[in-house]
Amino acid sequence: MSDLWSAQPDPPHLLVLVTAAAAVLAVVPRPAWVLARNAITIAHEGGHALVAVLAGRRLRGIRLHSDTSGLTLTRGRPTGPGMVFSLLAGYLTPSLLGVAGAGLLAAGRITLLLWGALVLLAAVLVMIRNIYGLLAVVAVGALVFAVSWYTSAAVQAAFAYAGVWFLLVGGVRPVGELQRLRYRGYAPDSDADQLARLTHVPALLWVTVFGIVNLAALLAGGYLLVQPLTQ
Repeated sequence: MSDLWSAQPDPPHLLVLVTAAAAVLAVVPRPAWVLARNAITIAHEGGHALVAVLAGRRLRGIRLHSDTSGLTLTRGRPTGPGMVFSLLAGYLTPSLLGVAGAGLLAAGRITLLLWGALVLLAAVLVMIRNIYGLLAVVAVGALVFAVSWYTSAAVQAAFAYAGVWFLLVGGVRPVGELQRLRYRGYAPDSDADQLARLTHVPALLWVTVFGIVNLAALLAGGYLLVQPLTQ
């Protein structure tokens, strides 16, 4: 347990670069993205759920679907700041988790990051209300647990860096996908459109906010991860 709070040495510079390339390969080619996007959806819906609870809304559950979409059901006032922040959280959460993870890695807290991920996945698991969602969260959690419990420090470092890079890079692509769907008229009830109806701010502006924040997170998190390379 003492290892949980202790700092691990910086990984080789090559590992940081290779894991960044691996994250890009998991996000850019569509065949890989179709599978990997499930992890982004888990973070997305978990963000909705967490902020909804913090805002005083009653959480009814999370559903994850095989097309990598998801749905978080809450009960409470249909308007007001709580609903706005709950809707705002989804697209921002993966990237913000990536920045937080990059901060932990920059401090050498690889073990803490892995076990923190397990805690977050367990919190999402108890909210899941469908079979596919249950299987998806259990699969991701089992992978993180296996790496954190059974593998060497080098493997854990590679997995942690790859995961954080994936959150940072993978948090950006869904924003572009969202706008393409909106442009074609396929997402009339997207988070951005619901925010537009609640705030009377154009949906395109909300999409722009998602994009700016996530790109800023990618730059900030990337800087934290590659900073040791410049020292």
